[in-house]
Amino acid sequence: MKTPQGPVINVGIIDRQSEVAGRLNGHFLIEGTGLLSGPFHAKIESSSVTLFDEGHRRIISGSPIRLVSDQGSTFRLSGVTIGIQFHWERKEDQAFMGNLILRAREDGTLAAINEISLEDYLSSVISSEMSAEAPKEFLKAHAIMSRSWLLAALDQKTVLPGQTKITEKEGEFTRWYNREDHDIFDVCADDHCQRYQGITKIISKNAEEAVAETAGTVITYKGKVCDARYYKACGGLTDNYETAWEDTKIPYLTSVSDSPIPHEPITDEKKAALWVLSSPDAYCNTQDDALLATILPGFDRETAAFFRWRVEYSRKELEDILKERSGMDFGELEEIIPLQRGPSGRIFRLKITGSKRSVVVGKELEIRKWLSRSHLYSSAFIVSAERAASGNIERFIIDGAGWGHGVGLCQIGAAVMATKGFNARQILEHYFSGAELKKIY
Repeated sequence: MKTPQGPVINVGIIDRQSEVAGRLNGHFLIEGTGLLSGPFHAKIESSSVTLFDEGHRRIISGSPIRLVSDQGSTFRLSGVTIGIQFHWERKEDQAFMGNLILRAREDGTLAAINEISLEDYLSSVISSEMSAEAPKEFLKAHAIMSRSWLLAALDQKTVLPGQTKITEKEGEFTRWYNREDHDIFDVCADDHCQRYQGITKIISKNAEEAVAETAGTVITYKGKVCDARYYKACGGLTDNYETAWEDTKIPYLTSVSDSPIPHEPITDEKKAALWVLSSPDAYCNTQDDALLATILPGFDRETAAFFRWRVEYSRKELEDILKERSGMDFGELEEIIPLQRGPSGRIFRLKITGSKRSVVVGKELEIRKWLSRSHLYSSAFIVSAERAASGNIERFIIDGAGWGHGVGLCQIGAAVMATKGFNARQILEHYFSGAELKKIY
């Protein structure tokens, strides 16, 4: 369905829970029942959703139950999980514009879904992904990019049935994760799709103005809306699409230097070590805390070292992590060897050898998952080992670069570009090679 605010979309806020609670701020119309406001909770009963008011009185049972916002009313949901399976995972209470849909699943759980126009959704996305106090031209660039990403996702959902690929053969395990193929809503509200935290994070007019000033504008390549990928920090070089996902070259998702000067691609392990252990000139190489405070949301600022970082494990600790995360017992860990890297230095084939087995793992996100209890910040890293006098490995040290998959737009780099006077068009054309902007509604 189209509106002057773009298509109406369904965003999954809470999914696969036995109960949902919150508050209706203003009146919401329930067809066949009437208006409801105030605290509510809903739970599964006999394969349907039952909605209760603040007095625990049963209002309606069924699935789906659609609560339609009356004259701009908003709703709040309690205990929304953000950063699912990432190192910043936590729960928040969040408020939303638009309508609320409560829907039962066949497994006896329910989902809370926000029905909202694309343009209203975007005001929240760019405030949730980055601080709403970020530079205006960066917010405009992000609005165009996020709009493009979602429209491309909605188009691809009809033609691409599976978005996660697992390949297993003797001694090798490859898995890549694309956007999730959600069944009862268009897009989720977490980092697996795009961060969407409702009106809770819209703390200035900048975000709303950025969306309004770019309404209907998207990134295109040869007339088609771009699948515009992004992440927090590239570490100095962005990467190619095929490093993170399927082996398909996408011309506008290719490696570029995140700098006014060119950086050579990482082509061997010697260059990787020199790159990771250096501090090259790059837009995302900033230590300006005041600037970062205007760019990053509060919980992202907890990640202090993102351009260059270090993780250290005792050998036994890393053996335990590998066993937990991969499901394989490697025995005594002997070596970790990068086999293939993308141009940013991100590894997409890594050989792990222990006394019991040797396995090659890929792609970049699966590598990050295997080597951390949550995720390593990126797969652009080098590994060194500390040995005892006996020669046995005691500790593994991982030095890394960047934060995220590295494909497409570098959010911190783009925000820094905006502070240096680049406009939204220049920012997007820098990160998406050969792309053009076009207003489509």
